[in-house]
Amino acid sequence: MHKSALNGMLALACTLAPIANAMAEGDIVKIGFAGPLTGPQAQYGKDIQNGVQLAIDEINVTKPVLDGRQVQFVLDSADDQADPRTGTTVAQRLVDDGVKGVIGHFNSGTSIPASAIYARANIPQITTASNPVFTRQGFATTFRSMTADDQQGAAMGTYIVKGLHAKTVAIIDDRTAYGQGLADQITKAVTASGGKVIDHEFTNDKAVDFRAALTKIKSMQPDVLFFAGADAQSAPLVKQMRSLGMKTTYTSGDMSKSTTFLSVAGDSANGTYASLAGLPTERMPGGAKYISAYQKKFNMEPGTYSPYFYDAALVMMQAMIKAGSSDPVKYLPVLKATNEQTVTTKDFTYDQKGDLKHPVVTIYKVEGGKWVTKDVEEN
Repeated sequence: MHKSALNGMLALACTLAPIANAMAEGDIVKIGFAGPLTGPQAQYGKDIQNGVQLAIDEINVTKPVLDGRQVQFVLDSADDQADPRTGTTVAQRLVDDGVKGVIGHFNSGTSIPASAIYARANIPQITTASNPVFTRQGFATTFRSMTADDQQGAAMGTYIVKGLHAKTVAIIDDRTAYGQGLADQITKAVTASGGKVIDHEFTNDKAVDFRAALTKIKSMQPDVLFFAGADAQSAPLVKQMRSLGMKTTYTSGDMSKSTTFLSVAGDSANGTYASLAGLPTERMPGGAKYISAYQKKFNMEPGTYSPYFYDAALVMMQAMIKAGSSDPVKYLPVLKATNEQTVTTKDFTYDQKGDLKHPVVTIYKVEGGKWVTKDVEEN
């Protein structure tokens, strides 16, 4: 054999040896993750993937034991591109990969159709997807680690009328499952609080020009405009509002509460409001510790959603450890009975549907280019 070929084979053997040894130390338990890792929502996807990976790394340090053997949790990630069709494709791939649980998807539009695939395979799924439909399909495997739209919409809709003293409201939504669900709940809450929705316009999650809808809304002079969609549309929308000379107060939901919104919207962001499920990070029970650990591992600040995905991964793995098994038949009842203090809440407990029993919604306002807490509503 040629000397260079022999050296190559030896180098390969040295590379594979640690992997073989690691595999020999215990069984591998796959935790599935799905989210938008490419495309306009990739900033969300990477951040929440980081949160899940951080939880897995921390649990692995404890040398978890399932079925009498030491195991290692590993992350099996899939990019659903925030697209429902792609979401079902990657969901089936994760099932075929043998994952024991899934953290994700991120969007309601991908989480809801994917949930049927996981339910048929009896694989538990925990996500922040906020459309109420997600946990109301009758599946035993769907769980949420963040407040639902009906809870968030009720808080924000009430705040718009009573906190901002708005009498008339216009709404634009992006027609995704998330946008439609949140817009519907805002409409209900505004009306119930004594306000009036005078216009409801529609766009999509790829749009960049909103001037036609804004020109119509401007002629109606509403006190408040609410946008239900992601920051990729929210930021240019508010810039176009200001370029048209609109003085209407701009409000939005949790996907606008991001650093991306601030950087893209620039000065136009000042004076805008956004609702977000959960406590401000600095008021979370484990917020300071989480920020420190995230920064140390990834050399950046955590985004809005990663603490909730961290918690989701943590409670899923803890349920497996308490049950002594990664078999969903054995650990699913333990997951349903979760009662933990986590990073995001003092009482991480599920109701019969798989929603959190004690939702919290925070209202933020941009002041001086920064998000500032204005109100916290706890149930």
